[in-house]
Amino acid sequence: MNKKLKIFLHVSFWVMMFLSPLAIMRGPGVTLPKYLVNCMTSLLPMLVFYINFLWLTPKYFVAGKHRYHLLINFIMVVCLGFFLHYWICHAHLLFTSVPPTRQYSLVESMLYIVRDITNLSIFAACATAFVLAMRWQQNEDAMLEADAVRAEAELKNLRSQINPHFLLNTLNNIYALTAFDQKRAQEAIQQLSKMLRHMLYDNQEEMVSLGDEIQFLENYVSLMKIRLPETVDVQFDKKGAKNDLQIVPLIFISLVENAFKHGISPTKPSFVHISITTDVEYQGNRGIRDVVICNIENSNFPKNHQDRSGHGIGLNQVQRRLDLAYPHRYTWEKGVNADGTIYSSKIRIEI
Repeated sequence: MNKKLKIFLHVSFWVMMFLSPLAIMRGPGVTLPKYLVNCMTSLLPMLVFYINFLWLTPKYFVAGKHRYHLLINFIMVVCLGFFLHYWICHAHLLFTSVPPTRQYSLVESMLYIVRDITNLSIFAACATAFVLAMRWQQNEDAMLEADAVRAEAELKNLRSQINPHFLLNTLNNIYALTAFDQKRAQEAIQQLSKMLRHMLYDNQEEMVSLGDEIQFLENYVSLMKIRLPETVDVQFDKKGAKNDLQIVPLIFISLVENAFKHGISPTKPSFVHISITTDVEYQGNRGIRDVVICNIENSNFPKNHQDRSGHGIGLNQVQRRLDLAYPHRYTWEKGVNADGTIYSSKIRIEI
């Protein structure tokens, strides 16, 4: 809660409390001294409240010393309860020269004292409750802030891990290419340099334009096509994509890598189809949202258990980055078809 609002609420409440005696005072005998005498019924609860609010509860109750908190409060409210009754009975005579209208019996006096002690105890309990509620809210805010900092650190760590993972796969491809076609290997290195620029600079930003991300993926696909036979059907559809939308950098590269890794066979017909599109959806109270859809399909040639290159790190990173960057704002459908020949992965992100 805003600090100024807190002060305003405190002041407003106690102003109402100090004006409350005017609501019960009647007749021509209403004078300033008489009003000030009756203000003691508001001053003492205020005293009890702020002693608890500012000192007793933070020092003893919050620290776990409950018995000291209860003992001090008990002594304070009992003493002030007796004092308040004495004040109401005799202060008019002392300060206004007006004798009390009637004398109270012992039973009546004890009932009024018990009533005053109860009222003061309620204010002490309210102060304690307010302090505990504030501490709870502060702890919740601290936990949320710690979670946000931890999530941000984890997200940065995941992003930093993408570079070596991506470079490892790409350099392995170029190394294989040098064995039979040095010219294509040189072209691949040149293509890689273009991609490194995106990784070294754009990846340091929190968000990049969808157009830059698509260009990066196109460069990667071009690099992969250099070493593929012409019989492999590779398609990249980007029609209708809004290039100016902002998106987390390198969020789709692991999916594309996975498609080329598991979707290409040297002896069987293979294909990799990549589609990145955008759409606009109306979502009721949430208004109009832009949606980015990445759909990848590839022929499925799963690696055997002896081929553990990558260890699935890339896809795990994608899942975790989506959880951190787009919580409750994405869906990811993935899996193979009924006969296991086609693997599909479709990510839908609300921007």
